[in-house]
Amino acid sequence: MSTVRLFYALWPAPSLAAQLATWAELARPACGGRTMRTETLHLTLAFLGPVDSALADELAAATPERRLAPEDVLLDRYGVFGRQRILWAGPGDTPAGLQAAHDELWLWLSGFGLAAPPQPFRPHVTLLRNIEHASPPAEAPASLPWRYDRMVLVASESLSGGSRYRIVAQSRPQNS
Repeated sequence: MSTVRLFYALWPAPSLAAQLATWAELARPACGGRTMRTETLHLTLAFLGPVDSALADELAAATPERRLAPEDVLLDRYGVFGRQRILWAGPGDTPAGLQAAHDELWLWLSGFGLAAPPQPFRPHVTLLRNIEHASPPAEAPASLPWRYDRMVLVASESLSGGSRYRIVAQSRPQNS
């Protein structure tokens, strides 16, 4: 049985991804670590992990029918996941609309036999991996507003130099 490693995410426009890459470069002198490639920056809504290929195909076919209400999230701070040695950018508090999108996605995924993780949702964009210092810079650069209206289903393939992401499907905006 073959599997595909999948996750659902918000994918930033290239201009926002470039601004997030600048945040990473500004934090790197204080934290060390490996900068994420600009084209891979995203905010994970649901990490599914390894999924049977048949289920992956079902999800890819069903994802375009999903609707995501347009909302805004303000990325305004750095944070650290110490055990994982990750520096991230994210909102100070999880916006209600983003929390609802996460919860509704997992409710929908439960119909496919998938269960939400037990830990609370912490929206973030990973900027640096393998950081050397577990303290984020005291201040983040100017806040970055992100208007999102769709999510993507992404396949993650492990390679020797990291992971390669391939967008498999995307939802449609609520008004289309």
